Amino acid sequence: MAIIGLIPFFHGLPTVNALLNATATVLLVIGYVLIKARREQAHKVAMLSAFGVSIAFLACYVVYHLQPDSLKSGHFSGPPAARYVYFGILIPHIILAAVVPVLAGVTIYFGLRDRRAAHRRVARWTLPIWLYVSVTGVIIYAMLYHIYPAP
Repeated sequence: MAIIGLIPFFHGLPTVNALLNATATVLLVIGYVLIKARREQAHKVAMLSAFGVSIAFLACYVVYHLQPDSLKSGHFSGPPAARYVYFGILIPHIILAAVVPVLAGVTIYFGLRDRRAAHRRVARWTLPIWLYVSVTGVIIYAMLYHIYPAP
């Protein structure tokens, strides 16, 4: 009986997820700008915050997709030409989203251990991939729920 009261919460999770992705994007860009300005401590705070926001996203994403109704929503219903764009974004998004937690974890590990050369080497790959996943997460949300919402 208590789960019925949570149904509106579950339906709102795609919006929460998009906001978390957008927040991660902003924090990643801020972290990048900060390190370029040699503000290492502020960079560390921004990047660890981005990681925390991404963990919150992952938790919300899993909770949402554990709900039986999640399979009924989220199907792309746009015109055929838009489907190519949608799937052209979605497929690399899914593949790279599986890689981001590992890359982010390794990058954070090297950073916290003050292994700067290794941190920079991995971060050169981590940042653009993580940004792609975060930005395209918001685009996918917009396409599914606002631009081409299911009828």
